[in-house]
Amino acid sequence: MSLLLQDVRHSYALTEVLGGVGLALSPGRVLALVGPSGCGKTTLLHLCAGLIDVQEGRLDNSFVNPALMFQQPRLLPWQTTADNIALGLRAQGMARAAARERAHAMGAVLGLDFEALAAYPHQLSGGMQSRSALARALVLEPDLLLMDEPFAALDIGLKAQLHRLLLRHQREKGTAVLMITHDLMEAVRLADTVLVMAAGPGCIVHQHSPQAPALARTDAMVYHDTAELLRVPAVRAAFGLDVLQDEGACATAPGSAVNVLPLQGHRLQALQPAPAQDEKKGMRCG
Repeated sequence: MSLLLQDVRHSYALTEVLGGVGLALSPGRVLALVGPSGCGKTTLLHLCAGLIDVQEGRLDNSFVNPALMFQQPRLLPWQTTADNIALGLRAQGMARAAARERAHAMGAVLGLDFEALAAYPHQLSGGMQSRSALARALVLEPDLLLMDEPFAALDIGLKAQLHRLLLRHQREKGTAVLMITHDLMEAVRLADTVLVMAAGPGCIVHQHSPQAPALARTDAMVYHDTAELLRVPAVRAAFGLDVLQDEGACATAPGSAVNVLPLQGHRLQALQPAPAQDEKKGMRCG
């Protein structure tokens, strides 16, 4: 089983969003696509999920039981948490009682107690909704899990918890994971292979493979790898970091001075060009 893309191209009307993308994903591996907004990450994921048709290139997906987790939880508001988790099982024809039993078991693994499982989506916190959405995907025991920035809206503590829950389940089941994110550090923390994409049209410009297994990576290792990635010219260009650096250099160039302006009893620092100096007289002009 594998997921294979070769020279995949895609356009919306006259706008080319993917300009020849290739990748390969095998069972038990985690691959992260990371890049700025507008580089075609979501389009690529939707192609892999079969939600849109391939226009050009080759896409072969031999996984037989894929699941997709969206950026938003997308829980059905008229269903309880347990019934939302069981939704895919019921769609596969499983009896209601058996599906609910599986849903409760998976919910417990992800930290959802009986009260949370009996609640409706509007009664859950954002973190609980995200746990429910992850449980709904994992309860299907997919051989391929496609993830569209599912942790983007979570705080750092909850994100770390769900990262570890996902990685433990993935290691235990041997699930292949293709995830997209704009967070380079998240990609380095979770993935066996990180592919950095650039826009205009979307293409892969750099590949990085962290050395340690994901569950063995310390914060220091993740920070170090991320910092090293941010030194790669192609990665910096993809995220527009060199442009920001150049703008910062201009703002603090020699000849600028920091003036302090009063603002209702507070002091506000603002960068202002220093007046030109007459070199002959040592006086300021103007």
